[in-house]
Amino acid sequence: MEDIDLPRPRGDAASKLAGEDLAPYSQHELDGRIAMLQAEITRVEAHRNKAAAHRNAADALFGKSPGGPAS
Repeated sequence: MEDIDLPRPRGDAASKLAGEDLAPYSQHELDGRIAMLQAEITRVEAHRNKAAAHRNAADALFGKSPGGPAS
């Protein structure tokens, strides 16, 4: 069984991308990279919003107030 409360390991994909040397890339390649990263941001935001809606629905179902203490 996995322990989901463990912190994520350092060196995740975003950290590796942030540390990458961009000098070898052409402007065209950088434009493509920006488009890919913007699409990924959109995907992550959609997932975050879906998770928040799910959490809000669960809180409403079980009677927790939105301003209550975090679990």
